[in-house]
Amino acid sequence: MTELRKVVSPSRELEATFAPQLAMVGCSLKHRNRELLVLRGGLDGYAGGSTMGIPLLYPWANRLAPGVHRVAGRDVVADAFSPVQKADGNGTPIHGVIPAELPFEVREASLSWLRAELVSDHSPALSACFPFRHTVTVTATLTDSALRIETTVRAQDDGPVPVSFGYHPYLHLPGVPRDDWEIDAPVASHIATDHLALPTGELEQAPIPSGPLAGRTYDDGYADIPDGAEFVLADGGIRLTVRWLEGYRFAQVWAPPDPEVVCYEPMTAPTNALATGDGLHILEAGEEHRAAFEIEVG
Repeated sequence: MTELRKVVSPSRELEATFAPQLAMVGCSLKHRNRELLVLRGGLDGYAGGSTMGIPLLYPWANRLAPGVHRVAGRDVVADAFSPVQKADGNGTPIHGVIPAELPFEVREASLSWLRAELVSDHSPALSACFPFRHTVTVTATLTDSALRIETTVRAQDDGPVPVSFGYHPYLHLPGVPRDDWEIDAPVASHIATDHLALPTGELEQAPIPSGPLAGRTYDDGYADIPDGAEFVLADGGIRLTVRWLEGYRFAQVWAPPDPEVVCYEPMTAPTNALATGDGLHILEAGEEHRAAFEIEVG
């Protein structure tokens, strides 16, 4: 049985639930008892690699070219056939290690916040493909208007750690048809990709027009996202704002044609950064990287 931990806003209008043992996934976010997340196959599907809710993508977000990549003097292994990694339809490893192999332990908690920690040494699957000794701490805090998620990666004292994680919040507007959803994404520097959806190294100016989502679809990466950037999903009755607070310079916007979902994904590095080195931040021994975003409900 997966342990669930709930946090509640002071006004009790917002409520969030997390499953620490499954990569600290956010598996519910309710506003006045209305679910704002798409939960797809639920926790059972998520444990094996199906994304949903507010998942942490670790140790890399989005796709990574198959193979062995030398990073900071060590080998990162992206293996589409590994039972502890997952792959897209083209056989490209995606979103890192499956959540069942990334167990967080709760360190502190109160009514409105929760702090949990993953030590890399406690995950053999993580250490095997990403051999950097480090600690990941996730703190989730609910205010009366927003869920804030802060993630800190701290390198241990015996070596460097590359930082390439992200989140993939599955947002939707309950009871509102997709064609009526309004989007606003403050992006311009589009990351060009090849036939496998891996970056080519080129940037192009391709902003997303604000307005009704209607028949538009997206699965696109963007660079140069500043702190404070606000990505909005709204209709006449509710407005969801995903705000980049610190530590994220990249974004993926995903709006598929069929499910009623929009994902604004904060990323610390672009897709395939562990293979190319592009935009990749590497912590030295004892250093840490803190990144935070929030989902505001208004």
